[in-house]
Amino acid sequence: MTEPLILKPTLHEKIWGGTALRDIYDLDIPSETTGEAWVISGHPNGVVSVINGEYAGKTVAQLWHDEPQLFANQDVERPFPLLVKILDAHQDLSVQVHPDDQYAKEHAGELGKTESWYILAAKPGAMIYYGHTATDKAAFDQAVDTGDWDHLLQKVPVKAGDFFYVPSGTLHALGAGVLTLESQQSSDVTYRVYDFDRVDAKTGQKRDLHLADAKKVTSVPFVPEKPVQIVSHVGDLTITNLVSAPYFNVVKWELAGKASLDATAPYTLATVVAGQVDLTVDGATYHLNKAASFILPNDVQSWYLAGEATLMTTTPGPKSL
Repeated sequence: MTEPLILKPTLHEKIWGGTALRDIYDLDIPSETTGEAWVISGHPNGVVSVINGEYAGKTVAQLWHDEPQLFANQDVERPFPLLVKILDAHQDLSVQVHPDDQYAKEHAGELGKTESWYILAAKPGAMIYYGHTATDKAAFDQAVDTGDWDHLLQKVPVKAGDFFYVPSGTLHALGAGVLTLESQQSSDVTYRVYDFDRVDAKTGQKRDLHLADAKKVTSVPFVPEKPVQIVSHVGDLTITNLVSAPYFNVVKWELAGKASLDATAPYTLATVVAGQVDLTVDGATYHLNKAASFILPNDVQSWYLAGEATLMTTTPGPKSL
């Protein structure tokens, strides 16, 4: 029987985290400063396992290597390419930047990190840091060296439903009061540029900055990419294509009733971000609550949805195939 791979997330404490992952998504957080739920991951820093069916107990990374047919994977030596998180920015995250594939491979032995943010919730007045104002490298380096953050950093107000594409090289940070679903390359390489001079209560020290690397990989000038959103309908499902990018595609499913879908990618990653949904595959129905995440592998070529729910889905782009 073909079946979805339903997953158990891993939770990560962060200096900037809070309790929204428990309060809103009913996840079993380890502390009052929990910042991230890695809901779909093959990365060693956030091992996610299957909780149902034939592959129960297996990690996504194990299946990627041992059962490549589930993903139409032609290269078992490479890592599972995608990662999906839910982030609770109770406080501002550090302002940071991620490298591209070449720099990350040379300096960290990992993939680069292009990502995207779908804003799940935002408190009044919430914003993000997205890009910078420097027009050339010399101006950027000088602003970093002198700590001229008020002039360098661009702030953007946000609300629930906003979407941002964040390619490698983009200076960025989530601001306080923002809950976000992040679809990204499977990488954990981060170069911290500014951390608001805060002290980590666990160490009594400020966190390390990575200014030399950050200067090398930050894109100057900053030119935001604004993908065109395309909306379509299947049955009672509204499908919004938020981005089709080299590493991943992000699509929002808003269900108000019933819909049947066919596969359009080798595999699909999905997370229920609101409501509840019944997913039927090969005659078996799976009831999925808010925060449930699953993979529709390559042998699942059609499925049926019923309920009132919003799901965020990610499929591999051409550079992740």
